[in-house]
Amino acid sequence: MKLLEERIQKDGTCIGTEIVKVDSFLNHQLDTALIRALGEEFARLFKDEQPNKVLTLEASGIPIAFAAAQALGDLPLVFAKKAAPSTMTEDAYTADVMSFTKGTVSTIRVAHQYLGPSDRVLIIDDFLAHGEAGLGLLKLVEDAGAKCVGFGAAIEKEHQGGHKRLEEKGIRVESLAVITSIKDGVISFNSKDL
Repeated sequence: MKLLEERIQKDGTCIGTEIVKVDSFLNHQLDTALIRALGEEFARLFKDEQPNKVLTLEASGIPIAFAAAQALGDLPLVFAKKAAPSTMTEDAYTADVMSFTKGTVSTIRVAHQYLGPSDRVLIIDDFLAHGEAGLGLLKLVEDAGAKCVGFGAAIEKEHQGGHKRLEEKGIRVESLAVITSIKDGVISFNSKDL
């Protein structure tokens, strides 16, 4: 998606060869017009899969997933929590997820009542790198007996292998901006016409 690639080039910051900081428009401060456009693009890409729920991981995936759920006809949006709040008293599906940027492992969870065998789930996240979050979310869907109809990432770091790991599980993956490398402060994209 050219719009997103241009914004990453303009306002993104490289940290080494593995991290792209996009907090000025995507995951700390939000450009709401851009978020809406991302949601509309995910809806266009996945509408034929007929999802009936959208799933993401708190917190930075929520705005994009919300925009996609809204664009798909106001579908319910479920987000996996990274910590068990005191209000979560019901049984939950859980998975352990490693955060590359934070260097921590979180147990993510979704209450049983929000995912079930009749659900056709579209997973949306802000980043796809090593695939840890995507695989953890996929485990929640599978444990619920639901069907994952696809995985959408706003930004994919192709060179980190997460896309391949999800595809090996039989999941259709669509990324709106695919970064092939980060070198000497330069971000290179695998541009495709979405």
